[in-house]
Amino acid sequence: MTDAHVQHHIDLLRYLRQVLQTLAEEDVVPEEHQGFITRYDELIEHMRQGDDDRYLGQELVSQVFQRYPQIAHQVPRDLLWFFGGECLHFMPDDEIAKYQLLEERRFAALEQGKAFDWDAEVRLMFLPVAGQSKH
Repeated sequence: MTDAHVQHHIDLLRYLRQVLQTLAEEDVVPEEHQGFITRYDELIEHMRQGDDDRYLGQELVSQVFQRYPQIAHQVPRDLLWFFGGECLHFMPDDEIAKYQLLEERRFAALEQGKAFDWDAEVRLMFLPVAGQSKH
C-alpha cells in the first residue's frame, strides 16, 4: 500500500504515460518507444507495490526530456523534484528552492502528526503573486 504522497506521484506518472501513448498513436516516435513504455510501466508497478525506485525514475523521466523534447512542457514538475538527481537539471534554481521549502514543510507537518496536502501546497507555492508580472 502506498502513502498519499507516493500515490500522487504515481498518478502523475500515469498522466505522463498517457502523453507518451498519444505520441505513439500519432506515430511520431522511434521504434524503440515500446521498450521505453514497457520500462516506464515497470516503474509505475514497482511504485504501486511500495518500491519507489528513485534511480529508475530519474533515468526514465530524464529520458523523456532527451527522447521527446516536444512534450517536455507536459512533464509534471513534481516528478522532477520527487525523483531528484539528474532530473533536477531540468529545473531552475528558484523552482528547486520552492520545492525544498515545500519538502521541509511536509516533513514538519508529518513530525507533528498533521496532514499535508502536497498538491494544494504546490498550487499555493507556485501561484503568481498579485500585481507581479512574470516578465
